Amino acid sequence: MVSGVHTGPEVSLGRRRAAVAATFAVQGLLFISLTTRLPRFQERWHLSELAVSGLLLMVVLLAGAGSVLAEVGARRHGSATLLRAALVVAGIGLAVVAVAPARAVFVAGLAAYGLALGAIDAATNMQAVALEHRYGRTILPTFHGAWTSGGIVATLVAIAVSGIGITAGLLPLAVLAPLVALTAPLLPRSADVEPARGSAVAPRIPWRQLMLLGAAMVLFYMVDTAATTWGPVFLRSAHDAPTWLLPLATLPYLVASGLTRLAGDAAVDRWGAVPILRAGALVAAAALAVIVFSPSWPVAVAGFTVLGASVAVIAPLSFSAAAAVAGDGVDEADRRARVDAVIARFNQFNYVGGLLGAVLTGAVGSGSLRVGFAVPMVLVLAIIPLAGAFRSVRG
Repeated sequence: MVSGVHTGPEVSLGRRRAAVAATFAVQGLLFISLTTRLPRFQERWHLSELAVSGLLLMVVLLAGAGSVLAEVGARRHGSATLLRAALVVAGIGLAVVAVAPARAVFVAGLAAYGLALGAIDAATNMQAVALEHRYGRTILPTFHGAWTSGGIVATLVAIAVSGIGITAGLLPLAVLAPLVALTAPLLPRSADVEPARGSAVAPRIPWRQLMLLGAAMVLFYMVDTAATTWGPVFLRSAHDAPTWLLPLATLPYLVASGLTRLAGDAAVDRWGAVPILRAGALVAAAALAVIVFSPSWPVAVAGFTVLGASVAVIAPLSFSAAAAVAGDGVDEADRRARVDAVIARFNQFNYVGGLLGAVLTGAVGSGSLRVGFAVPMVLVLAIIPLAGAFRSVRG
């Protein structure tokens, strides 16, 4: 857009960009509000680390199912409508988690939240890649930066209300998502960015080309979920940090991630995606080594901080590259249908990474989370050879 010139279509596109960023922020707020309270839920329901891993596995599997359903829902009703409905379900699920009087009710709330999480993940990225195509340059890192900003707010709130009960601290945040979805016109339909709907024929998916990109996203979510899910537990179990400090494993990680993502658009334009990803993988492995061998909680927190800065742009660049591959060589109508389907299915790699990060880290680290964090420390180095698959990302 030209600075100082505000035509109708440009203003509409700018409003859509702000609206999509808002939904990413709400999603991050809800997710981190839940994960930062895992140690407290673990105490409330007397859960072992293996039991927590089982619950996380349930959430991951249901999120995968929600992402699959999102493809069908977006084709029939549009990704904007799908996103509004998923936000409502997520808020209700999180509210049930907060007020649950029994363990079974707690698990049911987690299940509802997990299913909605997958639909939100897919729908927000459908909206984001459609906008990126209209802009003609990489903008997904800033959308994912909005997610991180929501997570930072959630972490600060968790620290501020650590002295009150889980219900009082979490319930107001759970109510936020349905309120946003129902009372604010977050995603007004616009013909120039709304993905195509109503196609009776399932688009052909170029999976052979997408597998390398998917592997990179698996590795990112393995690291990211390990940090955001098990970081607070690690500070408690490995360093006996006081309860009010536990969110410090997540907060610096998110702040560093957010800053990197907000700078990611310009960084890709200047240096390109490939060298950024390769350097980030080396730094991430070193940061995880600092966490694994940390002698005290401040050193572990420093490791989480560097880790957040090193890997933050992998996920948004993965979605950008996947959309570019999906839309290559087809006309505009077919491109929209195929990209929509690809994003919904490509999002499954998110949950494979979540499985490795949340479940495998907890299971391997059931005796010591230092051992659990050694898993992503080694595997993240596979980003180095995979980075070449990102040459299609536009600066």
